[in-house]
Amino acid sequence: MFNFTATYTDLYQLSMAQVYFNKNENQQAVFDYYFRNLPYKGGYAVFAGLEILLQVIEELRFSDEDINYLKGHDFKEDFLDYLKDFRFSGSIRSMAEGEVVFPNAPILEVEANLIEAQIIETILLNILNFQTLIATKASRIRNVAGNKTLLDFGLRRAQGPGGYYASRAAVIGGFDGSSNVIAGRDFNISISGTMAHAFVQSYDEELSAFRDFAKHRPKNCVLLVDTYDTLKSGVPNAITVAKEMEERDQKLLAIRLDSGDLAYLAKRSRQMLDAAGLNYVKIAASNQLDEYVIQSLQNQNAPIDIYGVGTNLVIGKPDGALDGVYKLAFANGKPRIKISESISKVTLPHKKQVFRMFTEEGHLVGADAVALEEEWHLNRMHHPVEPFKNLTLASLKQKPMLQAVMIEGKRTYPEKSLEEITAFSKKQVDALPEEYKRFDNPHIYKVGISTQLKQERDKLIEQHKE
Repeated sequence: MFNFTATYTDLYQLSMAQVYFNKNENQQAVFDYYFRNLPYKGGYAVFAGLEILLQVIEELRFSDEDINYLKGHDFKEDFLDYLKDFRFSGSIRSMAEGEVVFPNAPILEVEANLIEAQIIETILLNILNFQTLIATKASRIRNVAGNKTLLDFGLRRAQGPGGYYASRAAVIGGFDGSSNVIAGRDFNISISGTMAHAFVQSYDEELSAFRDFAKHRPKNCVLLVDTYDTLKSGVPNAITVAKEMEERDQKLLAIRLDSGDLAYLAKRSRQMLDAAGLNYVKIAASNQLDEYVIQSLQNQNAPIDIYGVGTNLVIGKPDGALDGVYKLAFANGKPRIKISESISKVTLPHKKQVFRMFTEEGHLVGADAVALEEEWHLNRMHHPVEPFKNLTLASLKQKPMLQAVMIEGKRTYPEKSLEEITAFSKKQVDALPEEYKRFDNPHIYKVGISTQLKQERDKLIEQHKE
């Protein structure tokens, strides 16, 4: 994991903290983390990054180098002395990592003094927004790929170090492995790789290149067959090498297609391999893949066993960012609210809980209700923007989604392996009805507010108008 220090923040966080410190107004506050719009015009998102965030916050410090740097930016000496001993001592409640999540419902809540809560804001948004975006993209790809193997090939096209956490988030979303060696080491991700065209080009003959690669890397050997002519050269040479490997009691794992009409080339390659008695040799495909291209290949019954997805996965194309926000809900013993001319951007005050609705049989209803923390078993929820829309909840099972993960700066949430998080996420996505997973006009998951919360919000709006 990267070595984060507490200067991994925006200047305005420290500027505000300086004022709070000088005025001795370091009051207790509650902040909500949520996002406003689903990425990719989809029907759900997959929450990712919590495990990393907890590790980072628990160890977050200002180093001597940080303090020396800040001395040149108009910060007072007594404030810098305070930062030398900075530790996050607040509490965090959160949904579980890997959970399916929806707009405008708190996914995570921070309760801490204002200075601490503000200093962790940037790093919290940076970690959770990006990994949730990539995990969601990966989940969409998994939904159309069925049981095919999915590999992350995106490190070289990622935005700098973002590729490190993109590989982790991709696994949470359903990918089987990555070409990213350092992510494999740090997160125990299965790593996979083939060869580049440059390897084949460095030889005078394609067949010699294949032979050397198979000789020195016989385990999980994959040959890239499209450097010169896929069907006239690449696949025939791969067949020759596969037969030679059989004589050594070895097996060629796969061939890889990286250009051209992937569906056509996969079908012809499959015919050629099967005719040579190599029905066990798999076909891998890469080259600008995303959920739409893979869906098309699947619909064409392309005999592709392994998809290597790169750029479009790790940059979250076409969205590039999740619009997650971190908003004050309670401070100095009072509920707080941000007013906007658009009711959809008015924040929700108070400490809160989110309830997910289920039928008596345990099936998802497709509704989450945001309520005051002290509420329990809601009778009704209201549309947050359209006052005449509401839903009766009394007969439904209601599961509280926000659970304590950190108290007084120490995590209380058992550490989860990436494998455990991935298995949990798969279970949650599988339980989501198909209408929320479709690409075109997905069903809208209802997120409402309780009667008491609506009354509190509306009362504060009126007070501020006055």
